[in-house]
Amino acid sequence: MGLRFTLAKAAGAVSTWGLRHVAHRPAANLPGKIALKVDPVLLDELRGKCAEGSVVTVGTNGKTSTNNLLADAFEAAGRTIICNRTGANLAAGIASALLQQPAAQWGVFECDELWLAHVLPCLRSNYVLLLNLFRDQLDRCGEIDRIQTSIAGALAASPDTVLIYNADDPLCARIADTVDNRSIPFGLAESMDLAQNTVADAQMCQKCDGMIQYRYRQYGQLGDYFCERCDFARPELAYAGRDISLGAGGVTMEVCGPVACERVRTPQPTPYAAYNLVAAYALCRETGIPTAAFQRAVEAFDPRNGRLQRYRLGGRDVLLNLAKNPTGFNQNLKIVEADRGPKMVAFFINDQVADGRDISWIWDIDFEELADRPDTVVFAGGSRAHDLAVRLKYAGIEAPVVDSIDDAFVRLGALTAADVMPADAAVYAIANYTALPPVHDALNAMEAVEALHPAASAEAPAGATAAAPAAPAGATAAVPAAPADPAGPAPSVGDGDSSSAEPPVVIAHMLPDLLNLYGDGGNVRILEQRLRWRGIPVEVRRVGHGETVELSEVDLVFMGGGPDREQKLASEQLLAMRDDLAAYVEADGPLLAICGGYQILGRQWLWGDELVPGLGIIDMETRRPGTSADRLIDNMVLESPLATHPVVGYENHAGRTYLGPGVEGFGRVVSSCGRGNNDDDRVEGARYKNVVGTYSHGPALSKNPEVADWMLARALDRRARRTGQAAPKLVPLDDVVELAANEVMVRRLAK
Repeated sequence: MGLRFTLAKAAGAVSTWGLRHVAHRPAANLPGKIALKVDPVLLDELRGKCAEGSVVTVGTNGKTSTNNLLADAFEAAGRTIICNRTGANLAAGIASALLQQPAAQWGVFECDELWLAHVLPCLRSNYVLLLNLFRDQLDRCGEIDRIQTSIAGALAASPDTVLIYNADDPLCARIADTVDNRSIPFGLAESMDLAQNTVADAQMCQKCDGMIQYRYRQYGQLGDYFCERCDFARPELAYAGRDISLGAGGVTMEVCGPVACERVRTPQPTPYAAYNLVAAYALCRETGIPTAAFQRAVEAFDPRNGRLQRYRLGGRDVLLNLAKNPTGFNQNLKIVEADRGPKMVAFFINDQVADGRDISWIWDIDFEELADRPDTVVFAGGSRAHDLAVRLKYAGIEAPVVDSIDDAFVRLGALTAADVMPADAAVYAIANYTALPPVHDALNAMEAVEALHPAASAEAPAGATAAAPAAPAGATAAVPAAPADPAGPAPSVGDGDSSSAEPPVVIAHMLPDLLNLYGDGGNVRILEQRLRWRGIPVEVRRVGHGETVELSEVDLVFMGGGPDREQKLASEQLLAMRDDLAAYVEADGPLLAICGGYQILGRQWLWGDELVPGLGIIDMETRRPGTSADRLIDNMVLESPLATHPVVGYENHAGRTYLGPGVEGFGRVVSSCGRGNNDDDRVEGARYKNVVGTYSHGPALSKNPEVADWMLARALDRRARRTGQAAPKLVPLDDVVELAANEVMVRRLAK
C-alpha cells in the first residue's frame, strides 16, 4: 500500500462527504469510481478489511434481495459485515462500500454478472452464490453464453472460491461443469405445479445439439432437466427444497443439506422467493450461520428498497416491485393474477443505459394473462410507455399512458369517484431498473403524507380527484372496467374463427423454440391479431425443431433470430427445407425474416467467426470486415417504400450484410443513429419478390402497422391463389396507439 492507495482513500472520503452533505445524494458509486481511477488495484488492497473473508451474490434476478437477506442473517448471527445494500453492484459500488464502512469480519456483496470478472480476482471471495441466468439487456450483456464465459473466467481466476449455484438452471449448471472450483448445487426437489410461460431462455442442451427435456419445470428454464442425446442433466442437489408450500402467506419448505433437514419459511409469496430462500440457506449453512439466526433474519426482512415493498395508502393495499426482463415480469404477473379482486396495475418501462436501450423483450412477457379480467385497469408509464401500450393492446388490454404513479392514482381516483372502481381496489406498480426509483420515491412521499394526515387520507384515497386529466397522445381517454377490443367493432369480412366457412390465412412460424431472441414472436402475434380484428380467420402453425410443414398450404412464413448455437441448429433444419422454401418464395409467397433469419436467406452468413452456407434465396452475403468484432447496436429510423410513415426499429448484430446487384433494401437509414446492413451504405434489410429481410426488431412490426399490412395483403393474395377464393380488401384499423409509439421514437431520434 503506497501513495496511490492513500490518495484513493482520501478522494473517496472527500467525494462521499460532498455527495452526502452538499449534494444530498447517495454516495454509492461515485466515490468508488474516483478512487479506482486513482488506484486501479484498490479492491486488492481493501480486501483485508474483511477479516474472515467475503461472499458475492451474482445472477440476473434477485441479487439485491438475496444479498441483503444474507447481510441480515450474518448480522443476526453476531457477525460484523461490509455490504453494498443499495444495489450498487459494479466495481465502483463495491469499492465505495469498502471505503466507507469500518473493517468487519465479512464482506457481503452483490455483483453484476459481467463485473464479476473484474471484482472476484481482487476480492478472492470465499464463496460465489449464483442464483440464475436469464436473458437481460441484450444490447449491453449480449447473449447469455457471453455471461457464462465471463463468470467461468472469474472463477478460474479465483480458484479457491467455492461456487454455490442453482442447479435447477441449466445455464448455471453448465458453468459449474466447466470450472475446477469446488461447486455446491442447490435447487428444488419437487415441482411447484406452476403454469408455464411462452418463452424460456434455454431450450437447447448446453453440451450438445439436443433439446432439453424436463421431468418437471418451475418457471423459465428452471426445473429438473435432462438431455436425451448426452449426459447433461440436473446434478444431484447438495441442498434441496422439499415439501414446498406456496401460498398467500409465503413459502414454507424443508431444506435438506449434507447434515440435516430443517424447516424454513419466508413471508414472500412468490416462486422465486423459494429459490432465494434455499440459496440463502445453503450459503448460511456453509459459512456457519445458525438456522435460528437465518430464520430470524428472514422473518424480519423488510428491505424498503422497492422490491416487493408493500404500502397501505388511502385504504388501498399497494405492492411495488422490480422487474427487468421477461422472466421477472412473468413472475410478477403471477402475483397480480392471484389477486382476484378489483385492482389497478401500472407498468413503468425505461430504456436508459442501465435498463438496456432495446426493449423488444416486452413482447416475451405474457401480458395476455391480464386480459379479460373484470375490475382491472392497466396503465403504461416510463420513457417507453407508448411501446408498452402497443404491447398491451395486442394482448387485448387497453392501457392509457400515464406520466407517473401519481398520475395513475389520479386516474384511479376519478374512476372511484365515478363508481367504476371501488375505493379499496388494490394497486400494483411494476417497474424496471431506472423506472423504479421515481415510483418508489413517489409512494414513499404518499406514505409520509398519509402518516401526517391519516384521517384525510381515509376519507379521500391517495390521488383521488373529481375528474381524470386528458389522455396523452395515443392513449384512450376512458379506462374501461374490462379491456376493450382495440380495433373497435370487427368488419363483416368473416368471424375471425378458423372454424368458419372461409379458409384461414395460414402463418408458419419457423422454429420459435430456437429463433426468438429479440421478442421476434411478437411479429407473429401482430400479424395474427390484425387479421382477427378484421374478422379474417387465421391459423398459426408453430414449426418446432425436428418438425416439418407443408409450405404449399402456407400463406406467410416468419423466421426470427436466435443465439449463435440455436441459430446454427436452426439453419441446418432450414437448409434441409431449402428447395421447398425457394419454391415458395419464387411462387411469390410472403416471408418475413428478422436478424439471424434474415442472414440465413443469403448465400453465406456469419456464425461466430466462421462463414457458413445460407439458403441462397436472396443474392446477398453476411460477413465481418477485417477482424472487427464490433456490433452495430442502436435505435434506427428508416424510409421504406412499404410505408408512408417512417419505419422505426432497433438493430443488434455483429455480421455485416452486403446485397447483390439488383437486390433492393427494405429501407434506408435516415436517423443519425443506426447503421443498417453494414458500416458503409446505410441500406437496411432486403426485399426480393414478397420477401422482407431486416435487422430491425422491437418487434419489427410493432410500431410499423403499414409494413404489417403490406405482408398481410400478400398473404391474402397467396391464400386466394391457393384456395380459389377472392382476396378481401384490408379495411383500415385504428392504429393510433402504434403510430403514437412510432412518432415518439421518430421525434426522439431526430434530436
